[in-house]
Amino acid sequence: MRAVMVMYDSLRLDMLPCYGGNQVELPNFRRLAEHAAIFDNSYVCSMPCMPARRELHTGRPNFLHRSWGPVEPFDDSMPELLKQNGVYTRIVTDHNHYVEDGGCTYCTRYSTWECNRGQEGDPWQGSAAPYMDNPHSKPISDQAPEGYKALFDRMHGQDMLNRQSYKGEEDYPQARTFKQGVEFLRENAEYDNWFLQIETFDPHEPFDAPENYISRLFDPDRLGDLDWPPYAPVTESEEEIQCFRNHYLALLNFCDECLGKVLDEFDRLDLWKDTMLIVNTDHGYLLSEHGWWSKSVMPDYQEIMHTPLFIWDPRSGVKGERRKSLVQTIDLAPTLLDFFGVEIPKDMIGKPLKATIAEDEAVREYGIFGFHAGSLDITDGHYKLMMVPRAGVQLYEYTLMPTHMRMRFTVEELKDAELAEPFSFTKGCKVLKVPCKTKNVADMPAGTEWLFDIEKDPQETTPIMDEEVKLRLKAALTEILKENDAPEEIYECYGLTRP
Repeated sequence: MRAVMVMYDSLRLDMLPCYGGNQVELPNFRRLAEHAAIFDNSYVCSMPCMPARRELHTGRPNFLHRSWGPVEPFDDSMPELLKQNGVYTRIVTDHNHYVEDGGCTYCTRYSTWECNRGQEGDPWQGSAAPYMDNPHSKPISDQAPEGYKALFDRMHGQDMLNRQSYKGEEDYPQARTFKQGVEFLRENAEYDNWFLQIETFDPHEPFDAPENYISRLFDPDRLGDLDWPPYAPVTESEEEIQCFRNHYLALLNFCDECLGKVLDEFDRLDLWKDTMLIVNTDHGYLLSEHGWWSKSVMPDYQEIMHTPLFIWDPRSGVKGERRKSLVQTIDLAPTLLDFFGVEIPKDMIGKPLKATIAEDEAVREYGIFGFHAGSLDITDGHYKLMMVPRAGVQLYEYTLMPTHMRMRFTVEELKDAELAEPFSFTKGCKVLKVPCKTKNVADMPAGTEWLFDIEKDPQETTPIMDEEVKLRLKAALTEILKENDAPEEIYECYGLTRP
């Protein structure tokens, strides 16, 4: 048995042809949909990038106990479990967060790994010269969240320096990553028992695509080179908004081209007969919808949380069929373990999707998702309840790996830390309990609850009032929190009764 995962970052569901997208031709995503099960109710769990990847390893929600951080010492890591059970595992990626403090233990869980440098301000190319001026018509720092202006300017200057090293399409990080992935397929097609993860940071911002993909869609000389939206409200003109969107579409077109190289090898090497293929993403992205750019600081709208997912399972041979069952990121680890015949650890909350792929068998009635110390949401696929923290409740990080995205926890943060008793999944280990602040959610004051009928109102334009539905969702949420051994303060923070 062999398996390949092709993972994207910030891939929008509604931009893809099988989900109704028609703004750009994507022949290889269309081709993929003809050869896999297409999931219509796939949702993230923990946001954003590395929290989602911890779930990809552990098969359990991350955001109830921890924000952005590494794989913990007590975590069950899917690629490591495969490796320990005789399955060779490899990741090739250009996702630069893997080589930062907050991602330092992920790649080393695989048998071997390769990380291609250069994405999103990655401190890669070296120059002692001052960072160059931002060429955008509006500096990205002008609308950056307070406290992040210097960071955004530094990242943008570094990104401009990195881009100077791309002489042709083959030099872009995504192209290098897929080239290495395809080479692995060619060199190992005759062998059994391996898992390959091909993971690209694209189409995450900045939307830096090779020039030929841009010129296919629009004239950059007329519309400009706006390709890095801020995490901020939309203040741009319609023409500027369209320029950002065009750059995203150009990069999506590049993603489609690279995907085609993998599909070509599946055809050429006849991998379809015994090789699972998963194509997924960590989350979506706002491209001016709801008056916002990007993710993280605004409510958890469908464009961010509702994700595309394709799975080809050679055991059932289901292709070109749609699946309505509610699935989440946490289901991918147990699905891969099950495929290779490896025992699924008791601490994995996610469920293997073999029967869901074959017959649309449901694995859950409800799914939860959100941000640590921020939004907490639940859906049944028909309704969605968004909740934000109440004011005045102290929340905590629970960890043995005290790092943030790009830095260690500060001494000041750790001064008030204490040891907490083990959780059900920490293998008897006590963990650091570090005080943290609740996150503000733009447009939703503290304690706000929004209920949407996402079947009738998929764009989430108007919250509804239905106390019966809200109470049902809250009761289900309480049970899920109990199953995950959520910290006690979570219940108080969101106005829930601890069972």
